[in-house]
Amino acid sequence: MFLAALSFAYFAKALSGSYMKSTITQLERRFDIPSYLIGIIDGSFEIGNLLVIAFVSYFGAKLHRPKIIAIGCLLMSFGTFLIAMPHFIIGRQKMSCFCFHFLSFYICCERESSVSMWIYVLLGNILRGIGETPVQPLGISYIDDYAQSENAALYIGCVQTISIIGPVFGYLLGSLCAKIYVDIGYVDMETVTITPADARWVGAWWLGYLIAGAITLMSAVPFWFLPKSLPVPVENISALNIPLKQKFGSTHGEIHSFSKCPHAEFVPTLKSLLGNPVFTIYLCVTIIQFNSLIGMVTYKPKYIEQHYGQSASKANFLMGMINIPAVAFGMFSGGVVMKKYKLGIMGAAKFAFGTSLLGYFLSLLFFVLGCENSKVAGITVSYTGVISGSLFSDCNSGCLCSRREWDPVCGENGITYVSPCLAGCTFSTGSGRNTVFDSCRCVAVANTQPGNLTATLGQCPRRDSCDKVFPYFLALSVLSSFIISLGGTPGFMLLVRCIKPELKSLALGIHTLATRTLAGIPAPIYFGAIIDTTCLKWGYKMCGGRGCLCFSLTEMTFVEIKKKKNVAVLYFLLSLRFMIKPDKNLNFPFT
Repeated sequence: MFLAALSFAYFAKALSGSYMKSTITQLERRFDIPSYLIGIIDGSFEIGNLLVIAFVSYFGAKLHRPKIIAIGCLLMSFGTFLIAMPHFIIGRQKMSCFCFHFLSFYICCERESSVSMWIYVLLGNILRGIGETPVQPLGISYIDDYAQSENAALYIGCVQTISIIGPVFGYLLGSLCAKIYVDIGYVDMETVTITPADARWVGAWWLGYLIAGAITLMSAVPFWFLPKSLPVPVENISALNIPLKQKFGSTHGEIHSFSKCPHAEFVPTLKSLLGNPVFTIYLCVTIIQFNSLIGMVTYKPKYIEQHYGQSASKANFLMGMINIPAVAFGMFSGGVVMKKYKLGIMGAAKFAFGTSLLGYFLSLLFFVLGCENSKVAGITVSYTGVISGSLFSDCNSGCLCSRREWDPVCGENGITYVSPCLAGCTFSTGSGRNTVFDSCRCVAVANTQPGNLTATLGQCPRRDSCDKVFPYFLALSVLSSFIISLGGTPGFMLLVRCIKPELKSLALGIHTLATRTLAGIPAPIYFGAIIDTTCLKWGYKMCGGRGCLCFSLTEMTFVEIKKKKNVAVLYFLLSLRFMIKPDKNLNFPFT
């Protein structure tokens, strides 16, 4: 019963967390806030963890662990509802219009300011982080305390697998909501001239938070009916009574009950835990891995969108249906391997190291699966078809165009122009999404065929060669994710079994605290800054704040691979301690 309840709680928190990742772009557009502020909002979840995790992990083991988890789920639910609240406060997304003086076509762009409503999103995410705190350390330690040792790895593998399935539904929910207009039910959709593929589109981000909050609220119910403790298996009692002289911890001859440790022993206990080199090395390794993982989860949909020309909705859909299931299957398979072959700590360390290193080397193949930069006049090519960096040309010199506009149109010649004005268009026919711009002088300059050349709303689609390589990118992404995740459960069991039993809850809490603080908070910010260095053209969007208009796809691929390669090298160096000088005291099976 506890295993099912904990799995559902893991599912709920993973669903809401992944949905948060999928709505980052929507929140940025809706509240007109810069990217660095979005990074702070995204990292505020980890800040909530940081505030209470040490105390929950240390003192939570003395209290009623299932009820503490239930309270945490309630806080997560309330925080999720709080994130959605600004939508109902600021009302509809109001717009005003501007027009090109030489066209009869009006493009609605400038939206009403939403003041500081993003603060509610920040506070809600912090509250989610506080509520999530007791779920992992208290839940995992509860299973390990009252499950048979031979089944503990499998049970934890099941829970970790469920936590990976949650993001599948989170990204699918994000994909669905991204297709729905933010004010659905309040406006006539025939009057909305932009599509979900448009950079100015804002989806119904608030709807998913209401759904995720309801699911999290339901996950709290079972824990109220679970007992404080369960019958302890005989082998677990025997293990607790064996005096241990551990090389990597305190040399005390007997183990004291964790629940009897006075508050004054917190600092000495923490010092003893961090004095264990196995725990410390593994902690460093996971911090490095989590930096890479969080960077991937946060920005991979954006990478798919920018590099392969996919919509945000489709990018989220692919993350949920292709990438995440591979990770879930890999983690479950890792637990099965642990149980079948009864791997010891040395075996677990070598297995996790080998799978991670192989997965990272596979990532190098992404270099051959890249696409060329899109042809954008004045940014990646000139108006005559060669490389250039000027938005203005003789063909649009008399149009009084603004370089700050970003209303892309696709010319008949296959080149994207930043705006109809910069394309030299003088007339338009049709209305709304069916508008066609005529007599585009800049399109004619780059085209050898004479006549009335036109342009349509939106950027030009990617070349067929890029569309053909995209399935291979997905296949390689699935394979590398599966191989890397194979070592997830063995690595986690290495953490659990390399420390004293009475320090288990504290160790799990410190592990979570360190990864949240040193990976969860800074990773979205600095990876976003690194990706921003690949920007070819910065500007101010008509419907939002400052943002990147065009990325260098080659440099973006290099950043993605370099990030993973650095992690692989550091993981190799930190693993040499296990590979070269194994300690016999550590090489015992998980049975």
